[in-house]
Amino acid sequence: MEKEELEKSRTSVKSFFLIIVCTLFTSIGQIFFKLGSETAFLDLSLLTNYNLMIGLVLYASGAFLLIIALKGGELSVLYPVIATSYIWVSLIAKFYFNENLSLFNIIGVAFVMIGISFVGIGSRK
Repeated sequence: MEKEELEKSRTSVKSFFLIIVCTLFTSIGQIFFKLGSETAFLDLSLLTNYNLMIGLVLYASGAFLLIIALKGGELSVLYPVIATSYIWVSLIAKFYFNENLSLFNIIGVAFVMIGISFVGIGSRK
């Protein structure tokens, strides 16, 4: 979206940017959760599982950014952008964990992108 389009929708460029950063933080947090889950036990050792702790810090940071972003924009415009987390996690899983992306995964990510675009277009009216 261009700057003037975002202004028409009463959503600042800063808020839109913060939402994108929020999704990156939470997506990377999920990667740390995955790494931490490999050695996680349901006991006090969770407190020394640094991957899980890093994941929690990233999630909390993402939540903080979300709160700040929502102050500067419309919930109906900004919140659907959270769905970009599916895109980031799919890409990171493919390249970092060498997970397979099936045709259905790729189609699903494409639908997420199309849906976010529709929300953006709809917010201009």
